[in-house]
Amino acid sequence: MAELRSFFSHHEDLTQVILYAGIITGLWFAEMMASVESIRNKWKHSVVNTLFIFTALPIQLLLTTFVVLISAWVTAHHWGLITFIPYHYNRWVYYITLFILLDLCEYIYHVTMHKAVPLWKFHLVHHSDLKVDVSTTTREHPCETCIRTCFLMLWVFICGPAIGVLILRQTFQSFSNIVAHTEFRLPERANKIVALVFITPNLHHVHHHYQLPYTDCNYGDVLSIWDRLFGTYGQLSKEETVFGIDTHMDEKLNANFIGAVKIPFQKFERKPHNQDIF
Repeated sequence: MAELRSFFSHHEDLTQVILYAGIITGLWFAEMMASVESIRNKWKHSVVNTLFIFTALPIQLLLTTFVVLISAWVTAHHWGLITFIPYHYNRWVYYITLFILLDLCEYIYHVTMHKAVPLWKFHLVHHSDLKVDVSTTTREHPCETCIRTCFLMLWVFICGPAIGVLILRQTFQSFSNIVAHTEFRLPERANKIVALVFITPNLHHVHHHYQLPYTDCNYGDVLSIWDRLFGTYGQLSKEETVFGIDTHMDEKLNANFIGAVKIPFQKFERKPHNQDIF
């Protein structure tokens, strides 16, 4: 057991990749079995999104090395916000507090990617997918992969988590992100209960609606409490939800890997919203 823990501690990114691959593959086949569209169309859509893995993985593996080094440093020097939390030496308090702190940090990161125009240009590649399914999880511009991991370095430095916390956090985060992008939605009654605490596919589908203000709703990563707390919680029925982003609704462009990678370097104007969330 100690050797297994040591292996995952030193191969945190490999752990996440294995988890990602297993869950995504399983859900992809489940979606395919339940889908009314042809296997050929689903395959073409998934291939474009899967190609982003080959740009993201090298960047992720390289930069995560620095995340691990920062984690080791803050732990050795008892650095970070966690040191100001009463009873932080208690394992339960330590893990739960850091999990919540890191989830808040990811909420801040997501809001920043939407509100800062230079960053939004890269993040909109993820939103440009006109059909959200489990493969959309991997649709991330390589520059955003770099930005996201650099933000993670900052959060680790500020909060002070040990590598064990990061492994736990990344495991939950990976599972949550994948499930949130799946085609499957929870029954409304179940969603009302689960969504009180967690981000569900129902909530995240609203975030992928093609128009503001819904695109700027439901930023939560694992927990939905931040959206409720900061007033970014929104609801939209399945019938009203249209995937994509209104500035980039060209099906041919979005269905082309090279075209999608070029999107941030092209001129466009983000359209203002003319409707309210509620």
